[in-house]
Amino acid sequence: MSTDTAGLVVLVLLGAALVAATVGWTAAGRAVWVPCSVALLAATTVTASAVPEVLVEGRGGITLLVVLAGSLAAVGGGPLTALVFAWVDRHDHPSTGDQQPIHTAGSVLRGGAWIGALERIAVFASLVSGQVEGLAIALAVKGLGRYPELRSGSSAGAAERFIIGTFTSVLWACACAGVVRLVLLG
Repeated sequence: MSTDTAGLVVLVLLGAALVAATVGWTAAGRAVWVPCSVALLAATTVTASAVPEVLVEGRGGITLLVVLAGSLAAVGGGPLTALVFAWVDRHDHPSTGDQQPIHTAGSVLRGGAWIGALERIAVFASLVSGQVEGLAIALAVKGLGRYPELRSGSSAGAAERFIIGTFTSVLWACACAGVVRLVLLG
């Protein structure tokens, strides 16, 4: 595969992953389109790493690469995290009497979708710009902001939901940033 073709394939795969992730926000789309967006991001990563040099030409091409990957980081992490929560809730059988502590913890940790999107944007921007310290700052701000809800103990699953959601969200943003770094740094 030529370097120009690989660059075009990376952009098309990122665009397709973004569309799949966007459709993944619907309840019906989560089961099908979120795994598709994960598979498309994996295919993008393989393409970007398999070719010795991926060429995305000009400022417009680089801007498109960063915008697509950044949008995918922000948009795709929410449905993926919700899918992970659904999977955890399905397998969670606590002895506390609360049959779905991860699910009910969502009412304690309000605003999670917005906070998660902002977190993913911060993580993505930090990694793409090479300022990895920004990752620690974003996670520290999130942890300190959520500390009162986590400390209150009002839901058995709040801390678990926080950790699972944060890890899922951050790993997704890291994967999206990784594609950009693979393309730009070879």
